Amino acid sequence: MKNVRALVVLLVAIAAGGTAMFMAKRWVAEHQPAQGGGVQVAVAAKQLDLGTALTPELIRMVGWPKESVPDGSFTDSGKLAGRVIKMNVQAGEPILEAKLAPVGAAAGLSSLIPEGSRAMTVSVNEIIGVAGFALPGNYVDILVNTQDEKSRDPSKQISKIVLERIKVLAVAQEASTDQTKPKVVSAVTLEVKPEEAEKIDLARSVGTLTLVLRNQVDLTPASTTGARKPELLSGSTAPAEAKAAEHPAAQAAEKPVVKVKRAVAVGKPKPAAAPATVQIEVIRGTERSTGTFKTEKE
Repeated sequence: MKNVRALVVLLVAIAAGGTAMFMAKRWVAEHQPAQGGGVQVAVAAKQLDLGTALTPELIRMVGWPKESVPDGSFTDSGKLAGRVIKMNVQAGEPILEAKLAPVGAAAGLSSLIPEGSRAMTVSVNEIIGVAGFALPGNYVDILVNTQDEKSRDPSKQISKIVLERIKVLAVAQEASTDQTKPKVVSAVTLEVKPEEAEKIDLARSVGTLTLVLRNQVDLTPASTTGARKPELLSGSTAPAEAKAAEHPAAQAAEKPVVKVKRAVAVGKPKPAAAPATVQIEVIRGTERSTGTFKTEKE
């Protein structure tokens, strides 16, 4: 009988302790943010991709220490209704103003285009698209291969960088940056200024375009004169026309050099002097020739 009574008392004590622990935990969860100077901050309930329009089920409020609240965060989830994500947000990450499209922007790719910029799609293949490594958010340079107008020979080609550090908005029909493997696509959408869009449109009408992937943090502009076929085959880096103009043999080939030598009579003059002669040496390229000719008496 005593054992049963002791067991009942033990069970009651355990139940009371559990209830007290649960109530204490709940009280702490409800009052700790306010007592510790914390605030409620809106975070993503799950991973949010580019172009996603925010709805209540995609947002949850969590307690956040007041002294470490991120700049641009929201303490009222109602202000986020209908806003569009322009940068990927991970689950549990605070939703910041910097990662949102302007108020009123519609969901989709158009919400990712900054004010004053445009989105332009160019056709690519597995080679031109840098083997699928140009993913949304990357930066690329654009080259054009076309005829060199500075050359007298219209068949000569030149490859030149026409635009640098152009942001990739989307590959194919996907704008998500959550990709770890290269993807071969047939089109890449770029973020460009209006004048850059004009250059790309002209470049693809006069030649072929190539995308060159560049380092995300590299801001150094490329100062190049372009690559031409003669340089490619000779391995030189200076323009072929400039080198040819500087080469003496090339100058001689374009314009023959004529040297005139007069023969001078040596010795005692004779009453009937022989007619004067002239020696002419002609240099054409690397070949030389000499001829002797009579001149009229002065």
